[in-house]
Amino acid sequence: MSYLGMAALELTLLGLLSGVAGTLIVLRRRSFFAVALSHATFPGGVVFALAGWNLLLGQALFAGVLVLAMTLLSRVPGQGRQVASGVVLAFGFALGTLLSSLNPGLGIPVEALLVGSPLAIGWADIAATASVLVLATALCWIFARRILFQTFDPRGFTAAGFRTWPVELVVVAVIAAGVVVAMPAVGAILGIAVLIGPAAAAQLLAPRLQWIPVISALLGVAGGLLGLWASRAFDLAAGGSIGLAMSALYLLALLGRRIAVSRRAGVPGADPLTARELA
Repeated sequence: MSYLGMAALELTLLGLLSGVAGTLIVLRRRSFFAVALSHATFPGGVVFALAGWNLLLGQALFAGVLVLAMTLLSRVPGQGRQVASGVVLAFGFALGTLLSSLNPGLGIPVEALLVGSPLAIGWADIAATASVLVLATALCWIFARRILFQTFDPRGFTAAGFRTWPVELVVVAVIAAGVVVAMPAVGAILGIAVLIGPAAAAQLLAPRLQWIPVISALLGVAGGLLGLWASRAFDLAAGGSIGLAMSALYLLALLGRRIAVSRRAGVPGADPLTARELA
């Protein structure tokens, strides 16, 4: 398979993953957490690059450490999840920048860790993304009812006698794995656009809650392939082109949503809120 075909396959898998990980990020309002995680895993890639080991493995291991650090910091009195994410983001990104500056002969461009390179994707990257997609889908299918219950009614979830930590562990694991496998293709900075952009657009367009993952997956695949085509047709940076494509899809969804709401508001007796928004 050509390098372009492999890039298209990887972006298709990431688009499908946005229907799983991206939906969790958007519905549970973990966007800043995902951004912090993607940026802060930068040092793991640098350290493993220096050791001559697999960068993806280094970022995955460092992601686990960072999730633990965020969890501990969020429990400090007077602090919260957003504060913990901000501290970890600043620490991780600063450490990665420091390590890379101290080792100019890193052997790989630092930009490859930050913005990725879909045209340099290998079979190992594709296999990792496919594995995460299958496992994430299976976990979300098994825990679907509890995840939805805990997401929309956390107090009722606790009152019903359910434990929060198993659901939280599944959600964090899916998000972290999705963020890590997106990095080789679109990097630490643009990886979040591939996961969050389609899900955020799907939330605007979906008539019902259960349609969000499906629409997100479709938009994720379409945006990834559209960005890849634009990068080849107009000789643009692939990662940046894909990120812009995802942003354009969200803006179009937002515009369509605004038009639909305006039309409903002009109809006598029409309810401007859909069943999904009431949920």
